[in-house]
Amino acid sequence: MAGSFAQLAKNAEKKKPSISVSKEPVKNPPLKVYQLGDEALRTPANRIVKVDDSIRKLVKNMLITMYSSKGIGLAAPQVGIQKRLLVIDLNFEDPDAPPMVFINPEIISSSASLDTYEEGCLSIPGVYLNVLRPSSIKLSYRDEMGRPKKMNADGLMARCIQHEIDHLNGICFVDKVTDEEELKKQLNEHNFNQSDVIKEPN
Repeated sequence: MAGSFAQLAKNAEKKKPSISVSKEPVKNPPLKVYQLGDEALRTPANRIVKVDDSIRKLVKNMLITMYSSKGIGLAAPQVGIQKRLLVIDLNFEDPDAPPMVFINPEIISSSASLDTYEEGCLSIPGVYLNVLRPSSIKLSYRDEMGRPKKMNADGLMARCIQHEIDHLNGICFVDKVTDEEELKKQLNEHNFNQSDVIKEPN
């Protein structure tokens, strides 16, 4: 009995996230979220060579900033840091659900099936538009301890990962919107310039 309890404790320790922050919004988040029109959002991010305490501190600050903005995902270029790092928490209302940290994420494969779904972005507040993306993906990445991982994702998680990886490549979700009229209307309503949208070549 004692042996099995020790094993349970060991397993619980393994599952415990190494980065833990409160999900309560703070008045002055540690990082500034840049908005559409800023060069930071258009500069491709660099690979992270070493996962150390400075990266873990950045992860922590990104999470605090994301929760304070009531977001479910945030990429480092959105806070003006050109590193291939993103954080995601689809359960931001559950204080016990650990967030996910993706360092140097790479999509290995995407499904042939596509889905259209409404997206928003902390860098383009107030704008919500439909985007077509693969419905499932397989990716490789490193976690906050630098351990290599692989993952299959579908649904909202797959969409969120793709949206955030786009940020690492200097792409914003509005670049992928096909409904030009609605795009123009919403950008105007929220004081964004259409000239800051960079359409992807077909």
